[in-house]
Amino acid sequence: MAGATPTDQALPRDIQDRLELAVRAARAAGRLTLKYFQRADAGLELKPDDTPVTRADREGEQLLRKSIGRHFPDDDILGEEFGEKQGGSGFRWILDPLDGTKTFIRGVPLYGTLVGVEKDDEVVLGVIVLPAVAEYLYAARGGGSWHSEGGNPPAKARVSGTRALAEATFCYTSLGGFVETRRVGALEKLTSATRLSRGWGDCYGYALVATGRVDVMIDPQMNVWDCAALKPIIEEAGGSFTDWRGTPTIYGGESLATNGHLQEQVLDITRSAG
Repeated sequence: MAGATPTDQALPRDIQDRLELAVRAARAAGRLTLKYFQRADAGLELKPDDTPVTRADREGEQLLRKSIGRHFPDDDILGEEFGEKQGGSGFRWILDPLDGTKTFIRGVPLYGTLVGVEKDDEVVLGVIVLPAVAEYLYAARGGGSWHSEGGNPPAKARVSGTRALAEATFCYTSLGGFVETRRVGALEKLTSATRLSRGWGDCYGYALVATGRVDVMIDPQMNVWDCAALKPIIEEAGGSFTDWRGTPTIYGGESLATNGHLQEQVLDITRSAG
């Protein structure tokens, strides 16, 4: 398995093997979602929290769990659709088989499959697969961040060099999230302070930060399975991934990703947003 996924340097065997599997399994789960993309038989339902779920969500997570269980049966697994399975190895896989379900069910291609892995409560690797636009990214601590598009071999991913907020492009997922958390003021300030704002949301926006196409991505509402894959990818690309107070965490219930240069300028806005 080792060697199929380029990294900046040799990784510990336990990390390398899980990275290889994470990339392979996430890409397979992403391909599975395409079976239902822009199809009337996606099996849309509403969960108890009134959020949508489809066959692609459930079958994608089942595929991921089966792959992990076959290769690393003692690892913990936490998934959005099927909860937590205890293992005891010190590793925990955090899965979002279809990040951007609301986008997916409307036939918009800016959705993805997310896989993150923690070791002893620290995220050590992440994978983003964007199947409908033929891109994927991955990173492991110390191994750099890597990006493949259009079937090409992975190449190094790097954040942008933008240093002035007035020259920046920033993205967000949903205006509704800012309304629900009473943080519309932060969105208005960021819109006024930056050159361009766009709603290229969900994991796609974070992929844009990691590859230097966007400078800032922000969300006022995030779950741990939304965040786990993103943090190592953006940090290994040279950027920052924190909560709105500047704490580097996947457990803040919110997220702020930047190219690093703009972090403090954006935090000046978000820290005052409550």
